[in-house]
Amino acid sequence: MAITIKDIAEYVGVSPSTVSRVLNGNNVISEATGERIREAMRELDYHPNSRARNFARRSTNTIALIINAENEGAFFNTFFNRSVYAIEKVMQNHKYDVLITNDSDNTGSNTGSSVSELVYEQKVDGLILPCASVRKELLEILEKENFPYVVLGEPLIHSENLVWVDVENETGSRQAVRHLAEQGYQKIVLVVENENTIFAKKRIKGYCRGVSEEEKDRQDPVVLLSSGDSVLFEKKVLETVEEAHADAFLCSNNMIAYQVMSILKRENIPIPEQVGIVTFDNYPFAEYMDPPLSVVDVDTYKLGKVASDLLLERISNVEPDRRIVFIDTNLICRDSSKRRKG
Repeated sequence: MAITIKDIAEYVGVSPSTVSRVLNGNNVISEATGERIREAMRELDYHPNSRARNFARRSTNTIALIINAENEGAFFNTFFNRSVYAIEKVMQNHKYDVLITNDSDNTGSNTGSSVSELVYEQKVDGLILPCASVRKELLEILEKENFPYVVLGEPLIHSENLVWVDVENETGSRQAVRHLAEQGYQKIVLVVENENTIFAKKRIKGYCRGVSEEEKDRQDPVVLLSSGDSVLFEKKVLETVEEAHADAFLCSNNMIAYQVMSILKRENIPIPEQVGIVTFDNYPFAEYMDPPLSVVDVDTYKLGKVASDLLLERISNVEPDRRIVFIDTNLICRDSSKRRKG
């Protein structure tokens, strides 16, 4: 197994960034520390990557796109695929390769060791990170090394130098509630997978504002959590319709909407006459459902493109005019939320 900067750092008892500075000829490090590190390299037979040593003098012409190592479904996610396509397209036009890698190794580390090695050994010119991968330890590494990066989605933790791109989740929820109210639905329920994520919180906030604005005194906001237990989730949905008299569902993604639609159909509850459905995201199958799903469309291609443009600016040492960019959503009304006349 090849020796890495991290191995050298642990052997000497210094940080990986200190080893990186010695490799790059940074004279801020004391001569004694530098000599200890160089001696460790000889003892461990470490051969630094030539591209990494010369990074300060030339570009690697590669950026890294980080994925969440724990999310095996990422590659099957249309949201992910469209963003990746945009990132690759932009980078290809600028003569950059795109390396896709996990944000951690199998050691249980939460710093994202594979990412930190890319930074310390300077194998890439910049990073695009999903918001789930932004952790305090990794942020400290990126900012200490002054390494260019952009985040996809609003992260849970912020810093002065953060640059991120996200969707107008709050506005999207309000658009959907307004549409459902205009169609005559009076008790609208929001369904999310995890209420603790940033995007879910924004969607909940937009939904609550929308209910307050459009529904007036007709209802209190109701947020339903989808469950991994399909039997339990079915029970929740039916209780919400039959006992709480819900007549519309705003779903956080297409798969939840498909579940809700299937549950209602099994109970012969007509869509959209009795219950309407609107969902976030616009997977290719959404318009072919029976009835076709109304969607809050998220332009994930634009999300990836904007993130790429911002990263290229940072790589060129040009600080972007905007550190936070929101991508507009677009409501596409189909039959699942249109109450038929007569």
